Parts: sequence; C-alpha cells; structure tokens
Amino acid sequence: MGYKMTEIREMRNVMISPSTRFFTETVEVGRISPLSFFEAGASQYDDKRFYWQNADKTLTLVGIGHAYTLTTDKTEGRFQDISMKWKQLCSTLIKEEKDIDPVLFGGFSFDENSRKESEWDEFPSGYFFVPSFQLKIEEGKTMVSINMITDQTEAALDFDRLREERDKLIHNAQVEEFDFTNHNKITATTERGKEQYLHAVKNATESIQKGKADKVVIARALELHFEHTVNSVKALHAITNEQQESYHFGLQIGTSHFFGATPERLIEIKNGKAYSACVAGSIRRGKSAQEDRVLGEELLGDRKNREEHQYVVSMISDVFNKYCSEVLIPKTPKLMKIRDIQHLYTAVEGTLGQEIDIFSFVEALHPTPALGGVPTNVALDIIRQEEEMDRGYYAAPIGWTDAAGNGEFAVAIRSALLDGNRAYLYAGGGIVADSVPDSEYDETWVKFRPVLRALGGKLNG
Repeated sequence: MGYKMTEIREMRNVMISPSTRFFTETVEVGRISPLSFFEAGASQYDDKRFYWQNADKTLTLVGIGHAYTLTTDKTEGRFQDISMKWKQLCSTLIKEEKDIDPVLFGGFSFDENSRKESEWDEFPSGYFFVPSFQLKIEEGKTMVSINMITDQTEAALDFDRLREERDKLIHNAQVEEFDFTNHNKITATTERGKEQYLHAVKNATESIQKGKADKVVIARALELHFEHTVNSVKALHAITNEQQESYHFGLQIGTSHFFGATPERLIEIKNGKAYSACVAGSIRRGKSAQEDRVLGEELLGDRKNREEHQYVVSMISDVFNKYCSEVLIPKTPKLMKIRDIQHLYTAVEGTLGQEIDIFSFVEALHPTPALGGVPTNVALDIIRQEEEMDRGYYAAPIGWTDAAGNGEFAVAIRSALLDGNRAYLYAGGGIVADSVPDSEYDETWVKFRPVLRALGGKLNG
C-alpha cells in the first residue's frame, strides 16, 4: 500500500520558515503513457492530480499528490500573491544539476467579483500545487521527479517512502492495462439559462450600439447527467485523441475535475522569450476541402470577425510592448483550423524584460478581449450584470511555471467541469454591434461540440 502525502506532512499556504527545505530528485525512465501514469495515481491521489500537454505535443506534464499547495481568495493582487509565495518557496530549493526543475501547476477563476454559489464552490480565486510525483516528457525523454517540502530536520525516511511510492507508480503505469474507453451513457441534457443567454446577447448588443462598449463576450452553460460517475482519465483520453491541435489540461480539486482542449495560448515563457497568441473570430469547418477553403476565405475577409480579432491583437501588443523588447507581430492573421472550427490567429513574440515573471503577464493579459471584451472593465461590468452565471475557471488562465521561471498558461475554453455523474460545459462568443442572438446561440453549439463528443454526447442544437 502506498503512502499518501497527508501522512508525510503535506504543506499548505504556510509561511516559509527558516527551516523549510524544498527537495527534488529526478530519474529518467523508459517510455510511459502519460495518461497511464495519471491513472496509476487514482487509487491514492484521485483528488490531487493534474495533466498538461502543449499544442504541438513537445511537452507533457503529469502531477500526482500534493507536496505543497498555494491558494488565494483575494480579488485584488491574487496573481502577485501566488507569484510571491512561489518565489519564497523556490528560494528553499535544493537540487542537483541532473534534476529537472519542479513545476507549480494550477489556475485562477475568471472573475472573483462575480462568484456565486455554484458547481465551482471548491475552486478558490487561485489554486496551485507542487506535485509529490512529477512526470515530464520532453525531447524524447521521460523523467519522473519526487518533490518534498518539509520543515523537519530528519527527512530521509520520508523521502525513502516517496521513492518506494514513485517506483510503484512507474511500474503500474508501465505494466497495467488501463481501459480508457468511455461507456457511460448520458441520461439528460439541460440547457442552463437559454432564454437568459439570448436576453443577455440582446442587451449586450444594445449597449454596444449605444457606444458603451465595443465588444462583450457572453457565455452560457450546458449540464449533462450520466448513468454513472464520469471517469476523468477517460474524458481526458477522448478529448486528447479528438482535438489533436489543442492544449490539453486536467485539474482535480476535491471531487471535481476541470478538463478541456483549448486552442488558445495566453502566455509562454521559455529561455528569456515570451510568446502569446491572438485567437478571435471564428467560422465552422466545411464538409469538403473546397467548402472549408471558401469558409476560411470568408472568415479572413469578414469585417466583424477581423474587427473582433484586432481588439485582441491590440491589447496583447500593448502588454508585450510594455514588458518586452524586440516585439514581433505579423500584420495580418492566419487561419487556425481545428476539428470543429476555424479561427483567426496571430502569433506574438518578444524578448523578456528583467524582473518580469509569468504571473505578471497572466495578470496583464487576463481577460483578453477574446473572452472578456473591449474596454475590459466595461465589458466585465456588462458580463456580471447580464450573464448571471459563475464562470469559475472557464475562460480563465490555467497552466504551469517552474523554478527556473519558464512556463505556459492557456485560456481554459472548450472545457467542462466533472463532478460525480454530472458535467457542466461552457461556451461563449464575442458580441458586437451587429450581432444576432440566434446566430450567436448557434455558434455556442459548435464550441460545445468537442467536449460534448468527448463525453459521449451528440450535437443536437
């Protein structure tokens, strides 16, 4: 039987004492399926796991167990609160050159000022953790690390226990045959607040026509009921197979599992460079290559979508010009084609300034006009007034950073929250002066499709 980290003094949001030490140890192992490693931790750490794979599949991370958790309930200063705590923790790190950098993984809520009693009650304003066991697959290498943070003077026995547990996890992931097929059956589908959504789109459009805002993103939710509890790893397996071009993520908090496949990177920092992506403006995929090409050309030439896209480009450009040098931004967008939808896409790159960490970018970039609106504060006020929904971590930053300052955050769209035998799906769209409620409603169904399909449902809207 394995040891839970609660038996080895899981540490949570305490002040870093002079005696605190952050130990890490890395071993290189043979090939392991990351989802098998994720599932191998289910029996002992079902509520303490994360999964991450970047869009080009050059990096996969899995975390099991909690060596340390960082949370915040602040509405103001929450990004810097997590940043400060992480820097304090990293100052106690003890590692050898062969050991890879420990990772901190988690996310923030979309808007702490619009919290309501909802399915998101277990999710604080910001929630991050250092995993006890960390799998990293990069550049053809598979590495597993142990992370232990302790203020105990005698920690050798605890670390040996973790080594035993690590070896069991690796063995189980390599030799056990896990069935990732989803056989669960949807018993009911509920559109939550459909009429409220249509009313909100209408009101937001009128506000824009009156000059109060240029763009407002309005979202809605879909609730699914299943015969049995939804297995989180089966949902991850389905969506990673179906949405190959996206970022894949899963974050377990308590009984809830937030997962998705998002096309939208918020910020990446790697070796002193910062990267972001402007993704806004969309149209469906064609049923043939010719129709697909025609639809893509229509999107590239559509005034409404180009205007919506430019709002995002302008905002992200302003942030990069503030925090970076040598900023590179193409003058015209390209098409990003994923399975169910085409987007306008513009890449942004810059050289990182000193004393700027990834949380500074997350704070400055969230929410982008693609998920909030323009101007940001006015759009958020309209969202709070009209949506009447707690977005939770939907459309919010989710991702990781490491002890060296590298990291990546994505925008958590094309996502769902699993809780027992229920799933809550979220989708929205940018509302501008000539938006039509019924058309916006139809677009949300296209955006529901990836997660709905991953959970065994069919598009019926």
